[in-house]
Amino acid sequence: MPPNMAQISDPKIAFAYLRPACVLLTQKPTVSNVETLNAQLIDVNDATLQQLQEYVLFPLRFVLKVPGPKKEKLVLAVAEALNHILGNTCVQSWDTLYGLFSELCLCLCSPTDPGKPADISEELKLSLLRCLDSLLHAVYGDLVFKLFEPIMLPGLGAAISLLLALGEKEKSRDVQTASLKCLLALTLQCDCCQDHIVPSTAERCTIGSIMASFLPGITTAVTRIITGDLRQGHAVTVRAIKVWSSTVGLVMEDAQLQATEPRKKPSLELGRIGELMVLRTRDWIDSTVGRLSVLLKKIISCTSAHRHWRVRLEMLELADHLLVRCSQTLGESVGQLLEALVGAVSDEEHEIRKRCESILRELSQKSQSCGSTTRTFTEVLSENLHSLATSLPRLMRTSAEQQKLFVLNVFLGYLKLLGPLVSAVLNSAAHLERISKALMQVLELDVMDVRIIEERNYVTSIETSSGCYSCSAHTQRKRFLYFTDERIFSVLMEICKTLGYYGNIYLLTDHFLDLYQQSSAYRKQAAMVLNEIVRGAAGSAMANEAEGPRHSTTQEDLKVAVVSVMEEYISLKNWHLITSNEETDRDRQDQQLLGPSRLLSISNSGTKTNSLQVIPPLSGSQPPAVNQLNSNIWQLCIQLEGVACFAQALGDDFRPLLMTSLYPVLEKAGEETMLVSQAALDSMADISNACGYHSLKELITENSDYLLNDVSLNLQRLSQHPQAPRVLTVMLTHSGCNLLPLVRDIVDDVLTALDLSYDHRAALFCSVLHTLLKALARWFPVCGGRTGESVALKQTSAHKEPFNIRQFLLDQRKQRELAEGIGIEEDGTEDLEVPPPADSEDIEDLGGPDVKAELPTHLSITKSVMERCIHLLSDPSLKIRLKVLDILELCVCVLSERENELLPMAHRCWPALLQRLTADDPLAVLRAFRVLCTLGEVCGDFLRRRVSKEILPKLSTSLTRQAPVSAKAGPVYTHTMAYKLQLAVLQGMGSLCQRLDLAEADLEVVCEACLPYLSCRQPISLQDAGLSVFRHLIQVDPDALWFTLNELHCPSPYSPPHHELLPVRLNGMGRPRDEYSDNVLKLLREEFGSDDEKAGS
Repeated sequence: MPPNMAQISDPKIAFAYLRPACVLLTQKPTVSNVETLNAQLIDVNDATLQQLQEYVLFPLRFVLKVPGPKKEKLVLAVAEALNHILGNTCVQSWDTLYGLFSELCLCLCSPTDPGKPADISEELKLSLLRCLDSLLHAVYGDLVFKLFEPIMLPGLGAAISLLLALGEKEKSRDVQTASLKCLLALTLQCDCCQDHIVPSTAERCTIGSIMASFLPGITTAVTRIITGDLRQGHAVTVRAIKVWSSTVGLVMEDAQLQATEPRKKPSLELGRIGELMVLRTRDWIDSTVGRLSVLLKKIISCTSAHRHWRVRLEMLELADHLLVRCSQTLGESVGQLLEALVGAVSDEEHEIRKRCESILRELSQKSQSCGSTTRTFTEVLSENLHSLATSLPRLMRTSAEQQKLFVLNVFLGYLKLLGPLVSAVLNSAAHLERISKALMQVLELDVMDVRIIEERNYVTSIETSSGCYSCSAHTQRKRFLYFTDERIFSVLMEICKTLGYYGNIYLLTDHFLDLYQQSSAYRKQAAMVLNEIVRGAAGSAMANEAEGPRHSTTQEDLKVAVVSVMEEYISLKNWHLITSNEETDRDRQDQQLLGPSRLLSISNSGTKTNSLQVIPPLSGSQPPAVNQLNSNIWQLCIQLEGVACFAQALGDDFRPLLMTSLYPVLEKAGEETMLVSQAALDSMADISNACGYHSLKELITENSDYLLNDVSLNLQRLSQHPQAPRVLTVMLTHSGCNLLPLVRDIVDDVLTALDLSYDHRAALFCSVLHTLLKALARWFPVCGGRTGESVALKQTSAHKEPFNIRQFLLDQRKQRELAEGIGIEEDGTEDLEVPPPADSEDIEDLGGPDVKAELPTHLSITKSVMERCIHLLSDPSLKIRLKVLDILELCVCVLSERENELLPMAHRCWPALLQRLTADDPLAVLRAFRVLCTLGEVCGDFLRRRVSKEILPKLSTSLTRQAPVSAKAGPVYTHTMAYKLQLAVLQGMGSLCQRLDLAEADLEVVCEACLPYLSCRQPISLQDAGLSVFRHLIQVDPDALWFTLNELHCPSPYSPPHHELLPVRLNGMGRPRDEYSDNVLKLLREEFGSDDEKAGS
């Protein structure tokens, strides 16, 4: 029929149109004949096809009934034709339904083993399953209920077993999904968009009685599908969960099992078929519920934390379906289903959370409407919460990470469902004790990692030019004993916040403070919980998630709780903890310094407790173990985080508490332990933001009055407050020059304290002075000393003047005449010049007193510090000498703006600096040489004679002596201290010589010492450093250096421009290529390129 013609609606015409194809197919069952019939079926409308259904089905069923093996293509074509017919007509005959049902099942099963699927292609299986699904949907009226008569049990069981096998064993997702869909259609539970038969209550009871025989097999097999390989895809899992819930809901429905009608025994006429029937007695129900509980536990554990949200959503639908239909029958499984629902309250998917809340709301309303005959929803939640808290530590120790996350989400869900009733639940001592102990055990930290204590913070704080500090890059990751997933930690913190949001703040803080004080094992966990409880009680962290009323916590209540917790945190025994063995050594020195009598006078407060009890006793004491030090470090970090939490919770109301809290935080910001120092800086940044300060600089400046007062008082009692210098260090690092007038007296106190206790506290005070000088250098930057600038200007102007050979020859002639005594008289009279008259202001000043102007504050401080450095340069401790050299370098930079102050101080420090340069540890020599270079830059001519006489010979000798060693050494040599010293001297030597404008004799010495480093046998870095020396020397005396380099290697002969001039003879001419050639040529081309090109031409 042409495609543009309408479908046939006359049955007679349709019969005549289809009859030849049907007859031909019956005679010759081939693929082409089936396809011909299928094509003609499309041309007949549905009503007409319904009347001819039996006729057109006959040849197709005949093909399927022919005994013997059949070609897959033929069966596939027949299945497609049947699918078209069944999809557009209704099956009104039981014989047709039963026959087609049997024939399709036979095509799907194996001929030799009917319980297993046939070994056919996946395409054919899928087509047959779709055809079977169409058949079940095409059944008209109550005809389908004949499938659930007792006599059909064997056939029905075979079909169900076949469909389960296809759903479980097949690799094709489409086949698995189609077989599970057929199972749903078979039990009238299909959820597709087609019209379905809705069974009555009696009909549901009949279907449930028959399906009870297959319930164990269906639930077991489908459970294996649900908990099977994740690679099967979420669609298969979702469909399997639907099958499981609908089957269990059908068989175990409360309305069916509570029916008062007696259950009839199977008729004797059924024979052995009657043995297949199951009577849903109380014993059968109890045993079945027990087995279903085991399967349900497996399903919930596998799907509640599934990575695909549709699987988790379907799990909610399962729980809802069973709780609505089977809540009284399932008994012990109700708790599991409720747990699955509660676990989804905090799901990351919004749709799941919304659906979960809707289900739980309906369950709560249903529970309340049941009256006093059943337990209330709140009682169930409360009991489940207590039970889960009891088993939580065990689950956290033994479960997988994903399961731990689910369990904690369930815990959080219970709290959110209870909402304001959490406060009432926590009034029960049993509940509060169980929940708190569970949190203490779950939050236990791993303190065995040696990396925690190894992370040191030698630069005690972070400097920024803007005075701001960003804590985003310094998030500390805690390592826990029983989990590693960050999501688990987030859920635990959310649990604590929820407790604070809904609970009584006084009850919670008192209880967890008791745990904090009871045992050191619980101290860190209790502090973490307290921090989050306060954050939750403030309400800011819960604003987006919590709904409904909460416990009335006023701002005043919150402030009282914060004060009590913070007082415990910053108490002596909990704040001044030992975090390194170095601190232990220093504390022992302090103890020896103080002596027993002074200790008694300090702690004479009428109690037996020693105020310095955190310091271990001197005699026989062992250094703390690594785990104890790590524990102390983490405790301090958590307490510092707590102070920040409290500030964020109170906002501007925290400002009055800064007087007691800011100083301790600054103490910890100066710690050498990296984690503690970083936590303190993060805490300071959070406090600054919470209290409305724009930066750390503003925070410290606005509160500097009482901070500096505390520092000043504590410096006077340094033995009791050894952290005071560190507070000053942090303040200097994170403040501006407006702090300097306030700090002046404190600096004097520091210098006085250093003078009195330099033997024991020099390292700590040197750190303070180093930070002070860095701050001064940052606040009062200078470009350089006047002497250094004059040298640079003189050299620059000399290079800019063009070379005048005529003037050069005239000057040479004049110098020769003067040497021979000719023209001395004339020259002497020419040189006598009358000095210009002084300015009138200078004449007036001659009569007045000679009063020295007062130095600015920063220069006065720098000068005082530099005087102490001169004495400390000879300290026996290498660490102190290195720190003092760093301070000295900064002092030179700051004083460089006042040459008349700098030069006398440079003169005074020269002997000690010379000792460090010539007779000290290589590390000190390196640092001292850097100081020398800085001095040379700002002092210039003042140091020329000293360097020439006392430094250059020794440095040159050292370089000459070490050159053969480095030339023969291997790659390991670059890691030695000798190499580093060589490199540093070479890198600084050239610039030092240039700045000091050394004489020719000194340049020769330097040149001789550095020539071996132009050898290609030296390490590359030493060659580059040697080249830099010669580049600087060429700037000082290019002629001498040109001659020296050409004496070593001359690239080409120099022919005189006139025959009367003598030829130039250099030792480097005609010399073969050697180890120096490459670097010499590089220098000649870079510095004298134009001359070489002319000579070569």
